[in-house]
Amino acid sequence: MKQIKKILSTLFVTASLLSFSQVTFGAKANIIYQTGDPTWENIKNGTVDAYEDKGKNNVGYNAGISLKIDTPLGIFIQPELYYTTFSKEFTVDGTTTKITVKNNRADLPVLVGYNLLGKTLGVYAGPVASYNLSTDNQFNDFKENATKEFTLGYQFGAQVTISKLVVSARYEGAFSNDQREYINTNVSSNEVIRYDNRPSLLMFGVGLNF
Repeated sequence: MKQIKKILSTLFVTASLLSFSQVTFGAKANIIYQTGDPTWENIKNGTVDAYEDKGKNNVGYNAGISLKIDTPLGIFIQPELYYTTFSKEFTVDGTTTKITVKNNRADLPVLVGYNLLGKTLGVYAGPVASYNLSTDNQFNDFKENATKEFTLGYQFGAQVTISKLVVSARYEGAFSNDQREYINTNVSSNEVIRYDNRPSLLMFGVGLNF
């Protein structure tokens, strides 16, 4: 009986908060830089590499929609849905074969944050689920075989809202890796190259609320 009362009380409080919540719908886009741990040195090196390589091999983008649910307590919930694309290129040892690891994903972050300075500044963190949309590709004698379609990561960051314009910066790390195999299809070879990585990402974005 006590458990039922607790559940009903929780549902009542949740329903009360949602009834006074403000819901904002928006569209967002981000430039993506591949990086390591969220340190200033990695951020600086990633930015320099992106400039020197003219964006080749470490820059991507995503675009999508977001929903921000503001509660009277200053806490907000922000689910988002993105199409994300970026790639990483490497050369197979002892060959001239270049393999491009393409990442075309559907990303679903669910962020929980807190509003500061009214609703001008918001900080947030939460998990992000990703579904791999990339098709298996052929690179000379190597055939790609993606062994894992779903991966899980996390994001944290901040956003500034001025009228309907939203400017944001966030970091994405990984809970699980992107697992792929590149199999040499030459009959005389049993070579298999394993790619087991979900790169950390630094994102800078803009959005527009409706």
